Amino acid sequence: MNLFGRSAPNPPPPAPSVPVLSPTLRVLLGLAATVIALAGLFFARELVGPLVLAAVIVIICHPVRHPLERRGWPRWLATTAVIVVGYLILLVLGLLLFFAGTQFVRLVADYADELQASAQAVITWLSGMGLDEQASDAAASVLEPSTIVSFVASLGGTAIGILTALFFVLAYVIFMAADGSRYARAELSYGAVARPTVRRFQGFNSGVRRYYVVNASFGAVVAIIDGLALWALGVPAPAVWAILAFVTNFIPNIGFVIGLIPPALLALVVGGWPLMLAVIAIYCVVNVTLQVLVQPKFVSDAVNLSLTLSFFSVIFWTFIIGPLGAILSIPLTLLVRALVLEGDPGARWLRWLSGDAVTAPPDRQDSG
Repeated sequence: MNLFGRSAPNPPPPAPSVPVLSPTLRVLLGLAATVIALAGLFFARELVGPLVLAAVIVIICHPVRHPLERRGWPRWLATTAVIVVGYLILLVLGLLLFFAGTQFVRLVADYADELQASAQAVITWLSGMGLDEQASDAAASVLEPSTIVSFVASLGGTAIGILTALFFVLAYVIFMAADGSRYARAELSYGAVARPTVRRFQGFNSGVRRYYVVNASFGAVVAIIDGLALWALGVPAPAVWAILAFVTNFIPNIGFVIGLIPPALLALVVGGWPLMLAVIAIYCVVNVTLQVLVQPKFVSDAVNLSLTLSFFSVIFWTFIIGPLGAILSIPLTLLVRALVLEGDPGARWLRWLSGDAVTAPPDRQDSG
């Protein structure tokens, strides 16, 4: 009743609630969007790979600008220093790979007869073990000079593709280094609005730098030990295999296997089974101890990724963007986590599953 003795009108009925997607439908839509995005990356991998490589190089070199700017250098000169350091890294890597590739081709030419004899010996031994002729021929074809030459040719084709993409990498480094100085002032320009995003990508950049520092440190130690051991055993071109061990160290978990196969096969050719087994034993003691047992723990602590996710990311990103994905797998995984999970407060559980050392939410009191 109101003041005039009349009944108050009934309140209007509540508006019908908008139907919310079910959890299952949300998951399916998320998976569908993920597949579409990954398909786009797959078809654009020739552009995405160099882009990510250039971004990683700039992230590694970006701290060079800070001491220079504190000393009063102009911003454009500090940016130039970042670009020069990035180009020096690319130059050193290119020279190492060129030296290793040319030496490998020369070894194949010098030991063609020995490779042929070893292949025939493998065929005879496998036939004596009861394998049929087709299986023994397939197993021994690994030592055929023609097979190795074709493998080197495929590597040469890959190298040509990398050199073609190098133009994009060089251009990307210039642009990203220039933009890096601009993005560093985002928090000063926008204050608290930009702070969460800036902190998120600062954490991503720090994780990428820590990852490559750890890998480069372990890779240098492994390369020196492997090179000295191969030199002591008399395996030809130990410097080539030391470079290969250093490069493959950037492939998590399975890199040492890739770096072991060529020197082991060459040891079989020049010294027979005893020398091959000695090389395998040394690699297993050194590389398995450091790269498989010790290094993954340091990498996991440096980037806060679980060991399972680190291993799976190598296979996944190699399938998506090709061989370069094996080296860039950890930074790409960190980038996906920074973009998808770290910006969502409700994804704390998924971040913990990925290995992120986030603070657990406080215990909630029971309302009852």
